[in-house]
Amino acid sequence: MNDDTMGNLMKKTCFNTGVGRCQITWTEYGISGFRLPDASLLPTVASFEADKLDDVPADIVVTIHKAVQMLAGEKLSLADARLDLRNVSRFNKRVYDIALGIPTGKTMTYGEIALALGQKGAAQAVGKALGENPIPLIIPCHRVLAADGTMHGFSAPGGTASKRKLLEIEGAIERPPPSLFDFVEIQIE
Repeated sequence: MNDDTMGNLMKKTCFNTGVGRCQITWTEYGISGFRLPDASLLPTVASFEADKLDDVPADIVVTIHKAVQMLAGEKLSLADARLDLRNVSRFNKRVYDIALGIPTGKTMTYGEIALALGQKGAAQAVGKALGENPIPLIIPCHRVLAADGTMHGFSAPGGTASKRKLLEIEGAIERPPPSLFDFVEIQIE
């Protein structure tokens, strides 16, 4: 499926992962968008045509395969993906460059990124930039936490629950212990 936005031909495809159906968007310059699973990405008969990877550039196919593997728990990096950030502000690009350097299984705080930018008091601006991230997972904004380690402001579908799940998959945080309801199947007769 194609979109013509601001004279740039954008293409997209959906693909299945262990956590649900994702979507990737690209232009001739690189990946311009990524959507984590939500109800709008559920497969339909018409969408299967878009799932064919025949017309997808080889480097985008590699990124799709790595994303599938990452979401299955493999410790991989997507930092080498070719990105199209032409419509992103200079400040946001700087924030994203730092986020791209956070290794799988590790986290940083908004304040630490602000310090790395040389702007000590800019933690809130860093949070805003990460909230505008058009390419979550690939630009790993989920790896950025508040100073006290809590999770705030994940704008992808599922909000902070999705952020927590991504960090659990990557081994950055521990999975919560199972509850009684994880084991008990309630049957109504």
